[in-house]
Amino acid sequence: MTHSSRLWRADLLREEPVLLAPLALIAVVTVVAVLTPSPLYFSRFLVIAPALAASMWPVIETVALGLLVLAIDVLIAVTIGTPGEMHTQLFTSAMIAGVTAAAAYASHVRQQREEHLAQVRSVAETTQKILLRPMPHRLGRFDIDALYLAAATQARVGGDFYEALETPYGVRLIIGDVRGKGLPAVGAASAILGSFREAAYDEPDLARLARRLDVSMSRYESLLSGDNVESFATVLLAQFLDDRPVVEIVNCGHPSPLLLRAGAVREVTPTAPSPPINMGALLGQDYQIDLLPFAAGDQLLLYTDGVIETRDHTGAFFPLTQHAGQWDADSPSRLLEQLHTDLVHYGHGRLDDDIAVVAVRATDDRLGGPSSPGRP
Repeated sequence: MTHSSRLWRADLLREEPVLLAPLALIAVVTVVAVLTPSPLYFSRFLVIAPALAASMWPVIETVALGLLVLAIDVLIAVTIGTPGEMHTQLFTSAMIAGVTAAAAYASHVRQQREEHLAQVRSVAETTQKILLRPMPHRLGRFDIDALYLAAATQARVGGDFYEALETPYGVRLIIGDVRGKGLPAVGAASAILGSFREAAYDEPDLARLARRLDVSMSRYESLLSGDNVESFATVLLAQFLDDRPVVEIVNCGHPSPLLLRAGAVREVTPTAPSPPINMGALLGQDYQIDLLPFAAGDQLLLYTDGVIETRDHTGAFFPLTQHAGQWDADSPSRLLEQLHTDLVHYGHGRLDDDIAVVAVRATDDRLGGPSSPGRP
């Protein structure tokens, strides 16, 4: 259904009453023009109505409004005007006709741009469904939820990404942030996620999985030899086991996750640095695995740097650890709700960067059962 065919639907007018603004303006100007002496020529202000309509109405309705304005102006001139003012009336009518023609063209251009924007947003939404698939709320004995916020209101996807899979080696999760913006960042994120979704089922060791992502990213970059800028991604890999109360973590230059346990908050820093994805070979470093106790009731919060780089009106960064210590959440979904509320309040609704967050909570289901396939 086109914008033109649905302009006068009652539900649309209830949702967007501003669409009635041109008609309200005509009514006000007409009343004022009738009640004031004709030499004041208040009827000239009627020309504002088609100009205003061009910003929100389709072409046909804009032209129809211009004709209505012209008819009202002529009627006012005939009923309360004087013969000596005929030249003024002709000038006003010509001005209304000219503004109406310009308004119709402006409305046409605006509609074309809106249609183009709608197509772009449709492609972006399709890309998001492929790149950031809905996070399962339960994998193994773990409750999971995710949050994605775009810095630009019209954006739907960027270089931040995440994924969680139940593999023969346990539940494996990735969260990352590609350096850069726009389509190059989306392409690099897609390459890393595609590699993760395949290799997570094959590689028994989390460090080898990180190395495989590094190789895949390097190969992807080699296909873009025409670009002068090489991209890299900070990534955090986590492996949650069904039969052991621990989580394995490989932190590839990514912000440290938070462990929430019994009301206490701890920042999980790596014991040894691991290089960002696509910089392993350049730096000549290996990927290191850290073991973290993760018992029933514990929650792990993984996030991209957009969270801690959110600023308040003074320019101060968002104190995530401090806020996390004040939350009272017994589920990942509730945890993310509180984080979202605090971020919006702290940044006054403005985000400086895209944000991706994943929360995982361990339950006591299946704990102590048989070892997962592929694990000793």
